[in-house]
Amino acid sequence: MSWDTELTAVTSRIADRLFKRPEPKATFGDLVRRLLADVPRKNSWQLADHVGHPTANPIEWLLARAKWDADALRDDVRAYVVEHLVSTDGVLIADDTQAIKKDDRSVGVARQYCGLTGQVENCQVMPMLTYASAVGHAFINRRLYLPENWADDEERRKVAGVPERVTFATKPQQVIDMLEEERRAGTPFRYLAADSGYGRDLGLRAYCHTHQIAYVMAVPVGLPLLDVRGSGERAGHVLDRLLAHADPGLWERRSCGEGSKGRRAYDWAAVAVALAGQVPSGGHAHTLLIGRSVSDSVDVEFFLSHALTGTPITELITVAGLRWKIEGNNETGKDLLGLTDYQVRKWDGWHRHVTTAMLALAFLAVSRADLGDQTTPEPVPPAADQGKDPRHRESLS
Repeated sequence: MSWDTELTAVTSRIADRLFKRPEPKATFGDLVRRLLADVPRKNSWQLADHVGHPTANPIEWLLARAKWDADALRDDVRAYVVEHLVSTDGVLIADDTQAIKKDDRSVGVARQYCGLTGQVENCQVMPMLTYASAVGHAFINRRLYLPENWADDEERRKVAGVPERVTFATKPQQVIDMLEEERRAGTPFRYLAADSGYGRDLGLRAYCHTHQIAYVMAVPVGLPLLDVRGSGERAGHVLDRLLAHADPGLWERRSCGEGSKGRRAYDWAAVAVALAGQVPSGGHAHTLLIGRSVSDSVDVEFFLSHALTGTPITELITVAGLRWKIEGNNETGKDLLGLTDYQVRKWDGWHRHVTTAMLALAFLAVSRADLGDQTTPEPVPPAADQGKDPRHRESLS
C-alpha cells in the first residue's frame, strides 16, 4: 500500500469515528496531510493556502468551533501507536516541552521556566508522554500545564474555555494522571523513563511503587538516600566514595543510546540503595546508576531505578538511554509537523491541534517502522574492564 493510500485510510477511519458530517471529515484529513507536507510554518493560514482554500476558515472552525472530542482522537492515536509499535521492550517516557508565545491571552501562557532557552520566558509548558520500543517511538498522551495564576483566575479560565473539572496540578501530577490513563487503557509497557524534574518527585515515585511500575528516572545529585547505618546522605556522596576507591572494576563502559548531541558513551557504576522515606514494591529493588561521560569527566548523570530484583544492569542502562527518544519526538513535532505553530488561544483548540500533530507524528513513526528504517547503533569503544558487572558492589540498603 502506498504512503498516500495508507494516510487516507488512517485519517478516514479516525474521522468516521470523530465526525458525523462530511465537511469536518474532509477538513480533518486535509489538516493531517498538510501537517506532514513541506509547509514553512504550519499555522492555519499557511496550511489553508497549501490546501488551496481561499481562507483559513475551515481549519480554524475545525480547531476552535466544531463539536468533536480531542480525547477521543488521543485514544485513537494511542491505539494506532500500540497496534504498530508495541514490543515486549516498550517504555513510556515523560518529559515536557515548551511553546514560546508573545501574548498572555492564550491558555496557559505565562512567564515561567522554559527548557528551550534555559531561562524564564513567556511560554506554554506541555508535559508529554511517548511510547518507545525497538520498533519506533511516538507521542501517545499530552497535557497543558496551567500555572497557578491561570488555574485560580476564574475570568481568564472562562475566556479561554478551561473546563471546571481542571484544577491546578504540578507537572509530575499531570504525568501521574497520564500514567493512570495508560493503565486503564491497558497500554503495555515495562518501564517509565523520565528526566530529573520528574525523578525527584516523591509523589510520582510513590505512585509507581504503589502500582508496581518499574522505572529508570534521572535524579539530582542531592537525591536523599540512607547509608548502611540508616543515616541520611545524598546521591553525590555515593559517587565520591566510588571515586575514592579508585577501582576501575567498579565501572563498565556502555552506550545509553543517541542524545541531542549524538552517541552517548558513558562509564557506568550501579549501587543498591535505600531511599529515605520510600520503600520499593514487593519483589523490586532500588538501584542508583551513575554515568560518567567518556569525553567529559565533569558530565555525570544519576539515575534511580525501581525494578524487579535481579534485573540486569545492562537492561536498566538501556532504559535510561531511551529517555532521549522523547527529545526526538519534540524536535520532529516542532520542526516538521507544526506541533507548536498553532494560532489557537483556547483550551479545546490547543488540545485539538496538538493531538492532530501527534497523529501526524505517529503516522511517520509507523511508516518508518514498516520500511524497517531503524538506525544501527555505532559500536562503543571498549573500556579496560568491559564485560564486568559492577552491580551491587556497594550495598547501602
